[in-house]
This record gives sequence, C-alpha cells and structure tokens, in this order.
Amino acid sequence: MNRRQFIQTTAVAGIATTVLPSNPLLALDSAKGVNWPIGCFNRPWVGDKKNWGFDAALDGIKEAGYTLTGLLTRSAKEPFIGSDATPEYLAALKKKIAEHGLKVNMAALRTKNDLPLEDQISDVRRQIDNGKTVGVEFLLTFGVDNAAHLKNYLKLMQHAAAYAQERAMKLVLKPHGGESGGAEEIIRVLEQVNHPNFKIWFDAGNIIYYTGRDPADQLKPIARHVTGFCAKDCDRQKGSVWLEFGKGKVDFPAVFAVLKKAGFNGPVMVECCAPGETPEIVTANARTNRQFLEKLFASH
Repeated sequence: MNRRQFIQTTAVAGIATTVLPSNPLLALDSAKGVNWPIGCFNRPWVGDKKNWGFDAALDGIKEAGYTLTGLLTRSAKEPFIGSDATPEYLAALKKKIAEHGLKVNMAALRTKNDLPLEDQISDVRRQIDNGKTVGVEFLLTFGVDNAAHLKNYLKLMQHAAAYAQERAMKLVLKPHGGESGGAEEIIRVLEQVNHPNFKIWFDAGNIIYYTGRDPADQLKPIARHVTGFCAKDCDRQKGSVWLEFGKGKVDFPAVFAVLKKAGFNGPVMVECCAPGETPEIVTANARTNRQFLEKLFASH
C-alpha cells in the first residue's frame, strides 16, 4: 500500500467510525448528557384532579427529589404574585419556600383582558413587582384565547417586557391554545411584541392538547427563542395531560434533540404527572417523571 492509498483508507475508516446511530438522543450531547435544571410546579397536588393545598405541594416536591419549583396554579388562599397579594403574604410565601429547602424560579402572570389597557398595565406591573419580592427569575404568560383581546395583549406584553427587564426578570410565553396555539401563532406574537425580553417557555404537551400537531415540528421554527420548558405528556388532542412521561404522544427525545441543537440550557419544569388518590401517590408519580427526564438527559 502506497502513501496515497493509506491516507484514503484511513480517512474512510475514520468517517465510518464517526457515523452517529439514528437515536435522536445522540443529538442532545455527543459527550454524554446535558445538565439542564429540572424542577416541578405545584400543579400535581393542587390542580385538576385533587387539591391538597400548597403546603402539601411543597412537601411533595421536596420529597420527590426536586430542589427547584415554580408558582403555577393559584387559588384565593394562595394568590402567589397576584396583584391582590399583600406584602405580609409575599414575605410568608418566600419564607415557606425557603424553609422547604427549595428555590423558586417562575411565577405565572394573569392578564385581565376585559379591563382597559391602562388598568391591565397597572395590574401586571404590580404582579411583576410581587415576583421581584418573591425572587423569581421568569414570569409566565399564556397568551389569549379570544382574538379580540390580542391587540391589547400585544401592547401589554411590550410594556411588561420592558418593565420586567428593568427589574432583571424575564417575560416568557407558554403555548396555550388560541393565539398562542402553535409555531405560526407564537411567531406572530413574538414579532409583534418585538422585545428582546419576551421569549418562550415551550410546552410539548400543550401543542398536542390544543392543536394535535407534532411538538418537535412546531418547535423547530421557534427553538432559538425558548428559554424554559414546561414538561408534560398528552395522549391526544383535547385528551389527558395527567400521564407518566413516555405514555402519551410527546416524543421527548425528538423534542429535546431540537432544543439541544438550538443551544437550549434549561430549566425544565415538570407540570403534570399520573394522578393519585393521595398526595403520597402523586409525589411518587412526580418522582417517576423526574427520573424519566434525568435518564433521558444523561443518555448518550
């Protein structure tokens, strides 16, 4: 074998040894795993199925092995960062979360779409200030279902994005049907709000629930704008989201492969799990979904 033949042969062999298997998980990280923070919302303990209260949720989140939580499902007793929250309540809320050994990274904003725009702006500013008091980094909004509310919503988000940025907080949009149903709608909202502090927290389960579309395909055009992930599965359009991950139609490996390629770095927040008749069962199911994600992120 002469020198030229040797170089050609070794080059072909090198290419052959670097061909990646078809498993989409390999796109997550060829150096064995990613290190995205995994947290859990309070919804599994206080959501659609049962309501054992926020204290039970914090106990369950901690017991299920999480150190990070988010304030999603509120009530009259637990307004979280709502504009009706008192300074005393906010101080007690912050203390309670810390006493459970948890950190809070996100709280949901609630828009009051029937109010005049000036009143909406004032209300959202109070919520953002409350979020700053509690110590959250992200403020989650859900878009609007009614197209008649869209014009004011876009103006509201422009104000909110700027106001939050001044306070070192990030405003994000969660796919939630209606005017934030899928990629096309989300892109339209992003373009019209047109503010660098307005990004996306993707929700693959909601894409299936509200639109029936493929989450990975819907994610591709907007992945570079995603700064967080609301994790839940879904069995069909308008079906159930109360599932163990991997039992529904969300292709988690494919979705996270798209995010990894786009440079995503978390956090990933568990929103739902399989239901249970006791908080202890829900806690065990929330632990199962955490372990699913950890195994997925660590593979390949």
